[in-house]
Formats: sequence, C-alpha cells, structure tokens
Amino acid sequence: QEKLVESGGGLVQPGGSLRLSCTASASIFPINSMGWYRQAPGKERELVATISSGGSTSYADSVKGRFTISRNNAKNTVYLQMNSLKPEDTAVYYCNVNAGIRRVAYWGQGTQVTVSS
Repeated sequence: QEKLVESGGGLVQPGGSLRLSCTASASIFPINSMGWYRQAPGKERELVATISSGGSTSYADSVKGRFTISRNNAKNTVYLQMNSLKPEDTAVYYCNVNAGIRRVAYWGQGTQVTVSS
C-alpha cells in the first residue's frame, strides 16, 4: 500500500498552470513538514517548496512568485499550485512528508510535469 499518493502532473504549455496533490495515509502520524522536490533529467533532486505543520512556507528562488504550496491537515494532503510554468520546470515532482519525533521521511512515487509547446 502506497503511503503517499500523488496526482496532478501532465503536459502543459509554457505560461500554463498545474496543481499537484499528495495525500498521506493515516498511518503516517504525526505529520511535521510536507514538501515538494523535483528532479530533471541529468540533474540532482532539488527542493521546490516546503510547508511546516504551522503553515510556514519556503520556496526555491526559481519558483518564488509562481508556485504556491498549501496543506489540508484534516485530509493529510499537500498541494502545489504551479502558475506561469516554464520549460525549465519540466521534471519529475516528488512529494515528501516528514513525520514523528524521529522525523522519518516518506516519499511519493513521483509525477511527471512537462512544460512544452
């Protein structure tokens, strides 16, 4: 059984928008931070955005002003709203959840985002 289930990736034209979702199973408790990473072909995985349990957010400089991370604690779900997408945003996007006193990290299976005309 998948512990993190992602959805929302796809193909979009430059300037378009996509919304990613990631839902954690109820067995992951208590959830601390939630976030999104991405990995483009031939590149290392990089942090895109994170949100703390209290709602504090942080973003990579490359996505500031274009991407918005949010979470619904009642649904154990984190979202990434991506606007003004650029070809360089093309990557596999991974959801990350940090849980418990030992801050165990869980990863989603990844969802492909392709920005191309």
